[in-house]
Amino acid sequence: MATCPAGHESASADYCDTCGMRIGGSAPAAAAQPPGPAGPPGAATAAGTARLSAQPGPPPCPNCGTERSGQFCESCGFDFNSGQAPGRPAPASIHGAPTISAPVIRRQGRPPAGARPDAANWSAIVSSDRAYYDSVVAAGGADAATIKFPEYCPERRFQLTGPQMRIGRISPSRGFVPEIDLTGPPADPGVSRLHAVLIPETDGTWAILDPGSENGTQVNSVEIATDQRIRLRDGDHIHLGAWTVLTIQAS
Repeated sequence: MATCPAGHESASADYCDTCGMRIGGSAPAAAAQPPGPAGPPGAATAAGTARLSAQPGPPPCPNCGTERSGQFCESCGFDFNSGQAPGRPAPASIHGAPTISAPVIRRQGRPPAGARPDAANWSAIVSSDRAYYDSVVAAGGADAATIKFPEYCPERRFQLTGPQMRIGRISPSRGFVPEIDLTGPPADPGVSRLHAVLIPETDGTWAILDPGSENGTQVNSVEIATDQRIRLRDGDHIHLGAWTVLTIQAS
């Protein structure tokens, strides 16, 4: 079992199947700590340590016990906002109160192609994008020089259905299998194990949310914020990883 620079154990020997970092790469830089109160060198700040230890952390995932880091569990995809576990429909309400969900950004523009949105069949077509790859390499990064554009990347279509469609890579060590599996071949090294989630809306359309991927997600060349649901339209392009693009279709 290999260990990545961030300390995750990985069944893959090249890239971590938890965060996507290259095995054997440099460790992420630690965040700078603000200067503490003046005092004798080596003096212990007991009061501050006590305050930190007394602060409760977020509750773990009730489905698998993993520490919470966003709306969706990084191990099993549990939705903390709706209480929805993978493979089970979200409850309509709790004791008569409406289910709370993340805010949705509604964009102006054309409606989905075809008839009514709730009558459309939505799908995501996965392929490679050379222009996006060139922009990623041009932006630089620790592994930019070692990433090669695939000579052949077959186009794949995924029908959007069910309570959620998780986008990512299979993790054998944790038994994680996303609905839109980008494991490959070819394997895009910039795709996180749980990179993004497609979520159905009540009117039949779909939205996308990035729960905190390592390299971010773009919709129509604009990077979206973590844990912010973006409503999708027919023809939208979702870019992630080093070369992967998902084209949304409503037919």
